[in-house]
Amino acid sequence: MGETRGDRAFDIVNILFLCIITVLVIYPLLFVLSASISNPAKVFAGELWLWPKEITFDGYKRIFANKDIMTGYGNTILYTFVGTAVNVVLTICAAYPMSRKDLKGRNVLTVLIVFTMFFTGGLIPTYLIVKDLGLLDSIWAMILPNAIAVYNVIIMRTYFQTSIPSEMQEAASIDGCDNFRILTRVVLPLSMPILAVMVLFYSVAHWNAFFNALIYLSDRTKFPLQLILREILIQGQTQDMVDMNDDTLMRKMMEAESIKYGVVVVANLPVLMLYPFLQRYFVKGMMIGALKG
Repeated sequence: MGETRGDRAFDIVNILFLCIITVLVIYPLLFVLSASISNPAKVFAGELWLWPKEITFDGYKRIFANKDIMTGYGNTILYTFVGTAVNVVLTICAAYPMSRKDLKGRNVLTVLIVFTMFFTGGLIPTYLIVKDLGLLDSIWAMILPNAIAVYNVIIMRTYFQTSIPSEMQEAASIDGCDNFRILTRVVLPLSMPILAVMVLFYSVAHWNAFFNALIYLSDRTKFPLQLILREILIQGQTQDMVDMNDDTLMRKMMEAESIKYGVVVVANLPVLMLYPFLQRYFVKGMMIGALKG
């Protein structure tokens, strides 16, 4: 049966809607990138709307010469790498047993875990626990309070249930594999899409995290990049990067604007570079993990 007039109209509306959404998403990214490498005077005067004007990399030179930003960058990479590894391992440890039909009481366990999605202890009890455990001002204060996400556990459990046939695990058990070998030799090699999704979810969350650092960290040498970025963008602390010997206040303000745009690009570049490598697994992992949940 050919396309009806209603089908064509629906397709046109869909295409127009997606084009508008695409422009709304891409334009701010292109504008920030262009502003970061343009002459600050052109940006300040409002002459820039898309393409760079009088390209200069002075803002980036000042950013990479700033000690706080480089320290924050290193801390964020450390928190993201260690935190994501801990998150993925714990999520697998929770999701795999819950996906097994021979686990007694798994429905009760699921209800208890899901309960924590809606009811939590709150900020003050969490802070007191972190303090009593001696985690304040340490890397573990950035990792352990959010070591596992219930939503991701449910997605991974559903993937294991729907994509790994139980007969395959039973055959491996008959061949002499214990549960650990079934998990590492059979289940995980067949779960690359959902593992890629988990790595993307957790790594982006760690990369953008700043609230835990704001609450639990007081040592400036342990601040993540996002906390430094917050100071620059919200509190305007760019004095140490701006050349105080320049002649006018206006010049300093323009340099500060250029640094702000450059910092946004530098902070988001690793995530933008990571996504294309995981994108091919992303759709498959999310669809299989979510639709049958």
